[in-house]
Amino acid sequence: MSFSFYTNAISQASKKVAAGIFVTGLLLIGFGLLVYVLRDLFAMLAAIIFFAAGLGCTVTAVKILLAQRRIDRMARNNSGAYRQNVQIHIEEHND
Repeated sequence: MSFSFYTNAISQASKKVAAGIFVTGLLLIGFGLLVYVLRDLFAMLAAIIFFAAGLGCTVTAVKILLAQRRIDRMARNNSGAYRQNVQIHIEEHND
């Protein structure tokens, strides 16, 4: 009769983890080789992504600035108009 400190479930789990790590390693090797061979294509894709992200940030910033300018102009023209019918209620609890 043999005595073991681990069960078959642990053995199967470790085999699955090892297989997952092996597949991930092969995918990383393949992706690295692909990047090495097609470096100009990947550089162009990265440049396109950075350009699009920069353009998106710029457009968003311009929209925010224009909206803020519009809000400031409305505040100057109607000073206090946006506070019409506003009441502040303070409740005091003396327990």
